[in-house]
Amino acid sequence: MTIRYEANPPKILPDVNTEESIIKFVEKMKIISKKCDTIHITENVLGHQRVSPIKIGGIIKKEIPDIPITVSLRVRDKNNDEIIKFVETCISIGVAGILILMGDPAQSGAPDSGLVPSRVVTNLKEKGYNSKIKLYLSISNKPNFSKIVKKIKAQPNGFMTQVVQNIEQVQNLVNNLKQFSIIPIILFPSEKNQKSADFLGLNLEEYSKEFDKFVKEIHKITKDVLITSPNDFKGLNEYLKNNF
Repeated sequence: MTIRYEANPPKILPDVNTEESIIKFVEKMKIISKKCDTIHITENVLGHQRVSPIKIGGIIKKEIPDIPITVSLRVRDKNNDEIIKFVETCISIGVAGILILMGDPAQSGAPDSGLVPSRVVTNLKEKGYNSKIKLYLSISNKPNFSKIVKKIKAQPNGFMTQVVQNIEQVQNLVNNLKQFSIIPIILFPSEKNQKSADFLGLNLEEYSKEFDKFVKEIHKITKDVLITSPNDFKGLNEYLKNNF
């Protein structure tokens, strides 16, 4: 059973000691790593500047060497040379996989690079990086399959979904993308995560009462799930402690 935990690195803020934030973050990862199989580290969620997933990943690999790590890579912020450097650094520190996505617009208003995730995956494969690290693309929880031909042609190792809300969304993805691994993202239902649910347009009540059954039914279909809980670390840790 593969249970992944999605972690957002500390924001970089003018009135906050970043090094102290990193220490606290890594301590949380030590706690959650006892209950999950893999940690996925995001990059600049919603365009907010955060500590680099590479920096965080390097620290975690030293502190918790046995936990596999995957990271997100935003192509919106980077040119081709920066992407290659990012990937090579990931390989050197032992990152298992990279989720290549567009990313939200930067809060700073910085211009987009113009790069497209599917083309970036193709370029990396042409250079042979897929033999050293897994490459993933993101996918909608209810995609129009006729409009994601470029993503399919890129032949990533698999797809990480947008946050899913029901079993039907997952089954539909698996049925239509049988040649790929599918990693559904699930938002942990709690009052502290309600703001995130509202932002994503999710109805937590649809699965909150039988959350454990929901997770395990999805896992039965995909053999792999990623659980995110941006504002309730304690709640998710307790759930994992009691159920896995």
